[in-house]
Amino acid sequence: MSELKKWFELPVGAVIDEPGSAIRYKTGSWRTFKPVLDKSKCNDCLICWIYCPDNSIIVQDGKLVGFDYDHCKGCGICAEVCPDKSKAITMVLEHQ
Repeated sequence: MSELKKWFELPVGAVIDEPGSAIRYKTGSWRTFKPVLDKSKCNDCLICWIYCPDNSIIVQDGKLVGFDYDHCKGCGICAEVCPDKSKAITMVLEHQ
């Protein structure tokens, strides 16, 4: 059996060498669930926008207008933090 490498002998991975280039790397294709907005229930509090780790909430003129599905990974944080009274965001299977 080969000897395990020490941490400092491992190659560096998951590095984007060119700052600001992440928008070119679409990551939503492996998502299982996707967020869906019921605009009639949304009060545009934008709590989902604050918590989204992928900056996938699209806001125009201070209002939630949709999701950037190219970069959304389907984590469901937006649906989880949506206020109890509105629950305007639900997670649905990607291929329904």
